[in-house]
Amino acid sequence: MDEEQNSIATTLGVAADFDAAQEVSRRIGFLSGCLRNTSGRTFVLGISGGVDSLVAGLLAQAASKGLRDDGYQARFIAVRLPYGVQADEADAQRSLALIKPDRVVTIDIKPAADAMLSAVDGADLFGADRKDFHFGNIKARQRMIAQYALAGATGGLVIGTDQAAEALMGFFTKFGDGAADVLPLAGLTKRRVRAIAEHMGAPRELVFKVPTADLESDKPLRPDEEVYGVTYDEIDDFLEGRPVGEHARQVILRTYYASAHKRSLPVAPNR
Repeated sequence: MDEEQNSIATTLGVAADFDAAQEVSRRIGFLSGCLRNTSGRTFVLGISGGVDSLVAGLLAQAASKGLRDDGYQARFIAVRLPYGVQADEADAQRSLALIKPDRVVTIDIKPAADAMLSAVDGADLFGADRKDFHFGNIKARQRMIAQYALAGATGGLVIGTDQAAEALMGFFTKFGDGAADVLPLAGLTKRRVRAIAEHMGAPRELVFKVPTADLESDKPLRPDEEVYGVTYDEIDDFLEGRPVGEHARQVILRTYYASAHKRSLPVAPNR
C-alpha cells in the first residue's frame, strides 16, 4: 500500500484486519450506545433490497432487541420508499422477511418527487441530457425527507447505509442518502459488508446481488460498477491495501478528489 492509498483508507476508517463476528458485535454495540446516548426510542432505515440496507437493518434489529432485553424501550422501523413500483421489489420484501423489523412503513415517493421535478423544471434550468440524473437526486432527497419525518415523530435516529467503497467514490446524493444520524457500515469495504451479511445468515442471492442505486428512470437498475468505470473488487482492493491496475487507480483517485465536497461539512468563513 503506497502512502496516498494508505492515507485515503485511514481517512475512510478502513481497518487493516477484519473479523466478521467481531464487527457484528462492535457495530451492534455502537448502534445501541447511540440510541441510549441520545435518549432515542427508534431506529429508522430505508430498505432498498440491496445488501447494504439488508446488513444495516439486521444490525439495527439486533440492537433494538438487545436494548429491549436490557429494559430500554427501543424499536426498529424499516421503511419502504419505492418510486411507484420498484423493479426489484421482491428483493426488498425478502430482505424485510429476513430482518423481521418491529414495524414496516411504506411511503411512495412518486407524487412528491414528480411534483418537485415539475416545480423546479419550470425554472427552465435543467438541460435535457442531465434531467433524469438530477431527478434521481430529487428521489434520493425525498426518501430522506420521509425518513426524517418518521424519526422526528418517533424520537428516532436515521440510519445511513454509507460504507467505505461508496464513500471513496462519492456514490451518494449529498443531503439525500448521504444524510443520516448514524452510519453503522462506515469503514467497511463492499466485500466486508457481504461477509457480514453471510455471517448473519443472509442468502447468497441477496448478498451477491448486483449493486444498483436505481435512481435514473431512463436506466432502471443500472449497475453501480457501470457508473464507476471500475469494479467493486478494484475499489475494495485499493482500500484494503492490495495492488490495483494503473487505470483503476487513476479512476479511483480522480473520483475521490472530485467528490471531496460530499464528505465535508458545509464551508464557513474562517475567523
